[in-house]
Amino acid sequence: MADRQQHVHAHGERSDSPSATLLRRVQTHAPNSTQVVGFLALLVSGAVLLLLTGLMLTGAVVALVFLGPIALLTSPIWVPVAIAVTVLAAAALSACGFAVAALAAGTWMYRYFTGRHPVGADRVDYARSRIADTASHVKDYAREYGGYLHSGSKDAAPGA
Repeated sequence: MADRQQHVHAHGERSDSPSATLLRRVQTHAPNSTQVVGFLALLVSGAVLLLLTGLMLTGAVVALVFLGPIALLTSPIWVPVAIAVTVLAAAALSACGFAVAALAAGTWMYRYFTGRHPVGADRVDYARSRIADTASHVKDYAREYGGYLHSGSKDAAPGA
């Protein structure tokens, strides 16, 4: 122990005692004032939110207890009204959706036919050329084999 230096603190403890090393470790890991204020703010806001959640849940249960019988007695009126409102809302939203789709399609067609080349116009042009090529091939095939079938029917029934 002679080779170790032993310091005596103001409290009379030696620096190598277990309580001094514990105190030193606690001081190195102690939070600063900003962290303490942040933790307190988190604690207070969490408590307030927990209190508000409890009040809302209590209010919902009390409202259900008092308004439940009224809702049960008037349900023959409210159920058809709710169904009608749901159907009307769905019809209105569908009509608006179809109107937006028609407007978008009309705008696309206007741009396509005026030559402004909207998005997807190259695919439409490719499909149109493929359809025209296929129609041309079918027409040629019908001309070529149509005459053969017509002449073959004469051979099958020479008197006809």
